[in-house]
Amino acid sequence: MKFPYLKSFFKNFDFETPLAWAQLSHQKVRLAVATTGVCFANILMFSQLGLLAMLTDGSTKLHESLAGDLLLVSSFSPSLLFRISFPRAYLYQAAAVEGVASASPVYIGRANWVNPNQLSSSGESYIAKGKRPRSRLFGNEVRIIAFNPAQPAVLNMPEVNQQLAKLAIPDAVLFDRLSQSSLGDIPKLLGKKEELPTIMDNHRTYVVGLFNMGSTMNDKGNVIISDWNYAQRNGQNSLQQVRIGVLTLEKGANKETVQAKLRDRLPKDVAVLTREELIQREQQFHASQPEGVILKFGTIVGFVVGVIILYQVLYADISDHLSEYATLKAMGYSDRSLLMVVLQEAIILGVMGFVPGFIASVGIYQLLVTLTRIPLTMKVSVAIQVFILTLVMCAVSGAIATGKLRSADPADVF
Repeated sequence: MKFPYLKSFFKNFDFETPLAWAQLSHQKVRLAVATTGVCFANILMFSQLGLLAMLTDGSTKLHESLAGDLLLVSSFSPSLLFRISFPRAYLYQAAAVEGVASASPVYIGRANWVNPNQLSSSGESYIAKGKRPRSRLFGNEVRIIAFNPAQPAVLNMPEVNQQLAKLAIPDAVLFDRLSQSSLGDIPKLLGKKEELPTIMDNHRTYVVGLFNMGSTMNDKGNVIISDWNYAQRNGQNSLQQVRIGVLTLEKGANKETVQAKLRDRLPKDVAVLTREELIQREQQFHASQPEGVILKFGTIVGFVVGVIILYQVLYADISDHLSEYATLKAMGYSDRSLLMVVLQEAIILGVMGFVPGFIASVGIYQLLVTLTRIPLTMKVSVAIQVFILTLVMCAVSGAIATGKLRSADPADVF
């Protein structure tokens, strides 16, 4: 079936190839090189921002997993990396405040961990005889998260809460299956038995269950134990100093009102924060550290690299077609019109380089997750940030490259 009226309709439109694209596609090799250069700059920016996210967001997995409505931490501790605690008596004071239903302590420590695969019969005999194992068995550290499993849940992790009864067993721990491989392939080994023996800080330890949290730049893995087992290893006095207080409010209580009361009644050396405030404080601390500043600087370097690459390509393109641009100026085209053509070329190159750069960066993120076991995903905010930087990079490069074009006189060219 033919529609002659459609042909007459489309004849009214002029589908000419845009001048910017015609200029770029005229030399395929130069276009490919320019796209590769922009792609490299995007990958560099994505990598730096991804590592920064791994440093900041990855360090808050414990914070995000905390239950409760309000949290107590030491005012002198800008990060949970610092082993700064507060007296447990503050929790009793907080529990007495109107609107607070429960106040549960969380203890955090670190301990040497022996990879079960490296635990030879000689290492086991040393423990059985009460002697210190050979130093070669040590070198790995895990973060210990301890609490009373009989109290209201302090972690918003169903997998952990379903296994709380197992923590009542002496020397029992739950192991983070997302821990780094140097700690041992615990999930595979535990799949063959109900409990897996190993050594943690010179004590016989049994892995009785698994959970997901993820390692960080500073912690290779996590284990969860009961406060009773924690005290058996570190002494009863260790329970008198708390790292995190998890407060659950009564139903219907206003969080802001209760938070204000707690801040008024509790000593100033303890901070009363919401989960979001605690996460933000931790991320700000890591972003302000030298490694965070270096990664931000790396993003700037990627931006500058992209500007230089685009400038070189656009400048060469203008130089090769200077006579054509001069002809357009002689025909009455303004410098602004020609500037828009160059900017269009820059934006086209930016978009063409962003797409493969984004795809490659997603693959790099997955590779980093596999290698480090630190959770890292491509966030929409990061993708938007890099895309905006790419557009700005294009605009800057185009504006600089048109300097030669603005100074060109048609009479001199011909």
